[in-house]
Amino acid sequence: MKDVIISELKQKYGEEMTAKMFAYMGKILAANEHINLTAVREEDEFLEKHILDSLTCNDCDEFKAAEVVVDMGTGGGFPGIPLAITNPDKTFVLADSLNKRLKIIEQFAAELCIDNIELLHIRAEDMGQNPAYREKADICVSRAVASLDVLSELCLPLVRKGGYFISYKGDGAEDEFDVAKRAISILGGKLDRIEKPSLKNAYISGHCLLLVKKVAHTPKRFPRKAGAAKKSPIR
Repeated sequence: MKDVIISELKQKYGEEMTAKMFAYMGKILAANEHINLTAVREEDEFLEKHILDSLTCNDCDEFKAAEVVVDMGTGGGFPGIPLAITNPDKTFVLADSLNKRLKIIEQFAAELCIDNIELLHIRAEDMGQNPAYREKADICVSRAVASLDVLSELCLPLVRKGGYFISYKGDGAEDEFDVAKRAISILGGKLDRIEKPSLKNAYISGHCLLLVKKVAHTPKRFPRKAGAAKKSPIR
């Protein structure tokens, strides 16, 4: 399966970008022996769940038009690093609250000459209230494991009016949106659509994309202090 996926990546993104993504995978899997960056241990599964899955944004017109993209809760660099490799014309801000992970990403990105990224050690709540980042991004993406109402409070404040918050979600995305609908509206968003990737292969790991358009400015009181969104989601 690995050879088929790599062949398809080369067809779509070329030899150099594919080689960088494959090299990044190798570095993450090697580092994973010492620090927990991902539960995925095998290359086939990594290509499916981290590389292909991250790249699904590339098929969205809204993402294609973006210049500044925030990856909230980047973890081991997903979806931010594969997207940065395949979109060298865009600027990516990879934010995470765990600096140890960011240091590893920084080292690997430097070794692979991925220079269109900014790594930011910060809590989402603090980033959303920081004038340098608040309502500055064209797109905020997140594969973080949190409910959509919580993620919306952490991500929508970063998106400019007219931009998009794109959340990677699995089964039950429609149900999550129903629960989060009021929170999204209060935060200045409106669901544009739920998009299921139209890849020709069957390797994708099941995520669809919820595209929330920023139609109004986020009230200044959001995001609330650290932990408040999870403890008491907007309902």
